[in-house]
Amino acid sequence: MKYYIKLLRPKDWAKNMFLFIPSFFAGHFFVFHKIEILLAGFAAFCCMASSIYIINDYRDIENDRKHPVKSKRPLASGKVPAGIAITISILLVLLGGFLAWLANPDGWFLVILGAYYIMNLAYCFGLKNIAILDMIIIALGFVLRVKGGAIIANLEISSWLIIMTFLLALFMAIGKRRDDLLLQDSSGASMRKSLSGYNLSFLDTMLGLFSAIIIVAYINYTVAPDSILRLGTYRLYYTSIFVIAGIMRYLQVVFVKKDSGSPTDILYKDRFIQVTIVLWIACFFTILYLPQTPIFNK
Repeated sequence: MKYYIKLLRPKDWAKNMFLFIPSFFAGHFFVFHKIEILLAGFAAFCCMASSIYIINDYRDIENDRKHPVKSKRPLASGKVPAGIAITISILLVLLGGFLAWLANPDGWFLVILGAYYIMNLAYCFGLKNIAILDMIIIALGFVLRVKGGAIIANLEISSWLIIMTFLLALFMAIGKRRDDLLLQDSSGASMRKSLSGYNLSFLDTMLGLFSAIIIVAYINYTVAPDSILRLGTYRLYYTSIFVIAGIMRYLQVVFVKKDSGSPTDILYKDRFIQVTIVLWIACFFTILYLPQTPIFNK
């Protein structure tokens, strides 16, 4: 059973937490009826994402067997039969569509989910082999998650929030491609066609460039008149320190500690980044949800 669970990649479901971002940033995170539909939407995205993971693994069986880590995946290792995996993928699509309808009977969330699925299906069937476009598609997937969260919570979403989501997702995708490139160079095996369009110098430059752009975009979001008016506070810029610290730590892990890996893996194992995220959430929560805290009355 553990191989079937691993087939769904539940560890990667954390990416679907982006669905909650519009509600959290709007100060509506604890509105109970919205949490219910957001959870349904989260489950729908998890189903669709897992379906895509299965299809991607099925198409990449031969390449994954050359990869030191991916060779242990259920399909590449032969622990799960391909026919059963495809059946599970189809059932997940049906379940995801049903949950999307429950979350938003108007159908707009289902449109977003469908766009996400079709885009990632195209990614699996060839677009992932085109350098740069492969990373842009990954980043757009996160934007669709945020848009979906805004739709089912019936919230307007700031353009800055969309921009930040896209930039942060692109930053993570660059980090992932860097890890893929290092693994390919160390193993000598060709594991991803799009890697022919990258080299370490280019990806290192992109990491530095996008880390700076993300920081500037986040600060602009916190001090934008629209954000201050909509959220009722000018103090959001206090949270910038945690964004800066988190990005600096990620760059330190990559360039100083040379412990490069998937950004998701780094998130799960690096205590500094975990503490930084918790402090960022706590600071944001205090400013947005507890405005009468004495420190903010001075």
